[in-house]
Amino acid sequence: MARRPTPPGTPETTGVGHVVDLVRAAIPPLHPAGLPFVAAPLAVAVIGGKRKWVRRTGLLAAAACATFFRHPNRVPPNRAGVVVAPADGEIALVDTATPPAELGLGDAPLPRVSIFLSVLDVHVQRTPISGIVRTVLHQSGQFRSADLPEASAVNERNSMVIDTAGGARLVVVQIAGLLARRIVCDAQAGDKLTIGDTYGLIRFGSRVDTYFPAGTELLVEPGQRTIGGETVLAVLSTDS
Repeated sequence: MARRPTPPGTPETTGVGHVVDLVRAAIPPLHPAGLPFVAAPLAVAVIGGKRKWVRRTGLLAAAACATFFRHPNRVPPNRAGVVVAPADGEIALVDTATPPAELGLGDAPLPRVSIFLSVLDVHVQRTPISGIVRTVLHQSGQFRSADLPEASAVNERNSMVIDTAGGARLVVVQIAGLLARRIVCDAQAGDKLTIGDTYGLIRFGSRVDTYFPAGTELLVEPGQRTIGGETVLAVLSTDS
């Protein structure tokens, strides 16, 4: 889950503890899913340590994987009804579209924001709004480039439907990309999620679509960069 800021009134650390806190603030922690990908090249570097090129290659690979699986702290806004970006990346589409057919939510087009994640972006996904998970459904598919418009319909994906306390319903879809071959979703039907919570991850280039209730005014534009858990995509008047 997403880490929260230090509560007010917490005593400040000094000396070595302060230095450690500064390092932690500057270097994002690692998502658990990345541990095997970092450990394997580190092991190669240790085993082949006598050969400089093996050692360097292993260390570089471990550093690259640690960067990809970074899990930075994010602080979501506390304004009622806000919907935040579920991922870091660039907004590829702001339009209306029908939610994935396998969800059985009807054929009516809904406001949608699509965020494209390159291999350089943080790849964890965060809950866009507080609510109860109604459905989590995986759909097998193709692995076309995630920045193509048709990727939403034909690529492998994992959809999550969230019902809010105010009666609104949102759909968040993790979509595999050209290089992505693994979608991780830790949420299950019945889970109570809080805005900004980390709920999943897609490995190596992907896309995340968010579908909003009909009539929602979207506050972002294509080409805008998003910060997962912080960038506001819309405000729902039905939430309290």
